[in-house]
Amino acid sequence: MPPELSIDGEVISDDSDCYVIAEVGHNHQGSLEGCKELFRQAKDCGASAVKLQKRNNRELYTSELYNRPYDNRNSYGASYGEHREALEFGLEEYTELKNYCEEIDITFFATAFDFSSADFLEDLGVPAYKIASGDLKNTPLLEHVAQFGKPMIVSTGASVLEDVKRAYDTIMPINPQLCLMQCTAGYPAEFEELDLGVVTTYKDLFPDVVIGYSGHDNSISMPLVAYCLGARMVEKHFTLNRAMKGTDHAFSLEPTGLRKMVRDLKRARLAIGAGEKQCYPSEASAGIKMGKKITAARDLEAGHVLTRDDLVLKSPGDGLCPYELPHVIGKVLTSAIPCEAPISWELLEHSDDGEDPSIGRPE
Repeated sequence: MPPELSIDGEVISDDSDCYVIAEVGHNHQGSLEGCKELFRQAKDCGASAVKLQKRNNRELYTSELYNRPYDNRNSYGASYGEHREALEFGLEEYTELKNYCEEIDITFFATAFDFSSADFLEDLGVPAYKIASGDLKNTPLLEHVAQFGKPMIVSTGASVLEDVKRAYDTIMPINPQLCLMQCTAGYPAEFEELDLGVVTTYKDLFPDVVIGYSGHDNSISMPLVAYCLGARMVEKHFTLNRAMKGTDHAFSLEPTGLRKMVRDLKRARLAIGAGEKQCYPSEASAGIKMGKKITAARDLEAGHVLTRDDLVLKSPGDGLCPYELPHVIGKVLTSAIPCEAPISWELLEHSDDGEDPSIGRPE
């Protein structure tokens, strides 16, 4: 049975539209209202879910890193810790944002970067968890989140296959609700480093879980490639203005890009179809206009035995198809026909045994 995952009532499977996560992260710049606007626009663009990043900064970082000076154009504080705290929402903001997402009808969850953040999100009641590439090797955190029994979306950037298998083996015995995301942890990632073919590798190696793509590339087209290769979940960073202050804005999609990506992903599912070659009624006119039929190359008399030189192939294709040519050559005309007249079975003598030459021909 093909794998599927259900998040907040939406089923993700081989037969579904792509599940699109608008990764807001900290592109809200610490503004609650700005975050709501990002959520609203993501909803308008057709995203399936919006996502933040939850950190307990004191727990997560060493004192050295937390207190390290952080002086650059994207800084929101004098030290790295101050910078991170300025962008971090607490329970009041998360509760308000969760309620807002319920109002506008879009799924809301977050990445848990540490144990207390995972517990925070569980108390909040999020329907799923994202695990960042940096925690793919963090088996204690993977086990902790798996025990919540909710869908887990795990990015696999900055890793090798051994790391992915270890994470899979850690999570699956506890919680089989898993999506593995091909990811390259470059910000932005170079196209030659995206390795989208890994999507098919994952589908072969992990046939019981949904496969996705977490993209840090500067395009809307790579998710389409990933979808065609089998990814059924796509995560892209989202912003209102790529020129805004912050490290993630430059490789994020703006609303126009996100809207087009969602549109094209929906079209991709329809365009791929069921793998059965079909001829549609909508093609009939073009098929006749551009097709060919067998016609007379010159005026021909009754009783003439047709040769290849007597026959030409001309449009429109509203008569005998060219593949019938071998079955027409050698037949005798029952009446005279002018140049360019279409050849039909009715104009040809039946065989000596009375059999219709149109019967029993190889198709």
